[in-house]
Amino acid sequence: MKISAELIALQTRLGYKFSRPELLRQSVTHSSMSSPGRNDNQRLEFLGDRVLGLVMSEALLLQDQDATEGVLAPRFNALVRKETCADVARQIDLGAALKLGRSEQMSGGRRKLALLGDAMEAVIAAVYIDGGFEAAKELILRLWGHRIESVETDAKDAKTALQEWAQARGLEPPKYEQISRSGPDHAPVFTIEARLASGETSQATAGSKRQAEQAAAKALLTSLN
Repeated sequence: MKISAELIALQTRLGYKFSRPELLRQSVTHSSMSSPGRNDNQRLEFLGDRVLGLVMSEALLLQDQDATEGVLAPRFNALVRKETCADVARQIDLGAALKLGRSEQMSGGRRKLALLGDAMEAVIAAVYIDGGFEAAKELILRLWGHRIESVETDAKDAKTALQEWAQARGLEPPKYEQISRSGPDHAPVFTIEARLASGETSQATAGSKRQAEQAAAKALLTSLN
């Protein structure tokens, strides 16, 4: 199969050459570009999520052989969550190679967290099918790199950390209020305020309520500390 210049460049950034490049093409094909002769990446995403989970589970066990399941679980979640996958995707400029329909291109699909995270998982599955588990494992460990070593600091998301901060001081759990929503339906922008019962507040803006809540909680934690 002839491979496009975009996919050749992506292979270089991945540090892995496909013997079946059609797998790489499928891994970067969004459902908005699927057709009878072109499969999208949803099935690969499903598999890649499981491969990533297995690799990270093993890596965490080897990294800290005394850690309990209760300690390992939040570390695992921090390494495999969609935000982390999207961050790795940005690191290799995966968005530049995505095959998107016109509507997704017009709405900034190459920068969307969900699309990037899903595509990153699909690429992992493509490498797994093409080269086997060891090839996929090497790719994951290399691309995730320092994130595995520093995962302890990222293991708790900001909302969980803020709630624990409040509970430790006898306060009610933080509340989150949507202050505004702007932008078109396909690319909304939310402003969320995080508020403690003691009166401290902080606001943040993001492209989803969840991201805005996390950012507001992080900003409030920073101000408290």
